[in-house]
Amino acid sequence: MYDVCIIGAGAAGMMCAATAGARGQRVLILDHAKAAGEKIRISGGGRCNFTNIHSGPANFLSGNKHFCKSALAGYTPQDFIALVNSYGIAWHEKTLGQLFCDDSAKQIIAMLLDECAKAGNELRFKTSISDVAKTENGFSITTDSGVFESRALVVACGGPSIPKMGATGYGYRLAEQFGLDVIEPRAGLVPLTFTDALKEPLQALSGVSVNAAVRHGKTLFEEALLFTHRGLSGPAILQISSYWREGESIRLDLAPGSDVLGTLKEIRRAHPKQSPSSALARVLPQKLAAFLTETVPHQRIADMSDKALTTLTEAVSNWSVKPAGTEGFRTAEVTLGGVDTSGLNSKTMETKSVPGLYFIGEVVDVTGHLGGHNFQWAWASGVACGKALRQAD
Repeated sequence: MYDVCIIGAGAAGMMCAATAGARGQRVLILDHAKAAGEKIRISGGGRCNFTNIHSGPANFLSGNKHFCKSALAGYTPQDFIALVNSYGIAWHEKTLGQLFCDDSAKQIIAMLLDECAKAGNELRFKTSISDVAKTENGFSITTDSGVFESRALVVACGGPSIPKMGATGYGYRLAEQFGLDVIEPRAGLVPLTFTDALKEPLQALSGVSVNAAVRHGKTLFEEALLFTHRGLSGPAILQISSYWREGESIRLDLAPGSDVLGTLKEIRRAHPKQSPSSALARVLPQKLAAFLTETVPHQRIADMSDKALTTLTEAVSNWSVKPAGTEGFRTAEVTLGGVDTSGLNSKTMETKSVPGLYFIGEVVDVTGHLGGHNFQWAWASGVACGKALRQAD
């Protein structure tokens, strides 16, 4: 009989296991993958954006915006940085508080595995679970390697984003099995796609990147935007994708902070023979400037009235685009939705209806912005749960 069985050897699962094991719990981690931390390994271009120094409740989406507060306050970015520093892992801040390993994401995996080893955790990989049942003393987990009994069960197997890494919706099925509600999962932090009608004329822009302000309703992100052969990508688009819904439009400012109209008027005065495309290329990449001026009927900027320049400026600074959809879970960095937080204790991650059953990490309806926030939720929810398991003795 184990004290705790954790399903999932990812960021949240290993953090929880190390925390519980360090407090004297006998912990078993089960995972169907061949190795631990597969999503950690590919994250951040292989360098793992392991946290964000600014991470806080405002950086998360959830049906209950207050749910994440307790766990995030209990284990901060500075706490995880201290752990990383204790292992001598070199790191750097990239932009907007995002922290990456100087060398490799594998260092973070190795650190977590070492923490689990020091805590006496038992890990079993390539293990498929066929049944989970509540027993008088806890839980019974039937696998292709045998049946395991534990006093408590922690579900930390994430969501279905990036299925090629072995991601599934198994955690949601377990939640529903035990009577918990699940908020419909959907792809988050994912590129947006165009309809054929828009995709074809934009093909020439594939590979063009600009700093942009992307807005959906009252939500705005200003970061890099990338045109692809399928639609739009880049950090600004990935961020807004978590707020966008099918059938809605987003608005793009392709030159935030620039006085586009003033620049065009000055060029008209000083260089009247320039083409509108050449003039606009002063503030935008040449290919993008050419695309936005394709329908301008004038060959010289001198022939454009103030009204015409204002219209062109509007196309640059307030371009309304209606995406057809997203690239889906195939390329999504995270899953939105998940186990409804109304059924969980925000301080411990334990379900309110089934004593001893916990849900942590991505499987829960708490989703962070791009830039290390989702890892911070994994660490924080894992620690909150790990500490609660010790208190349950």
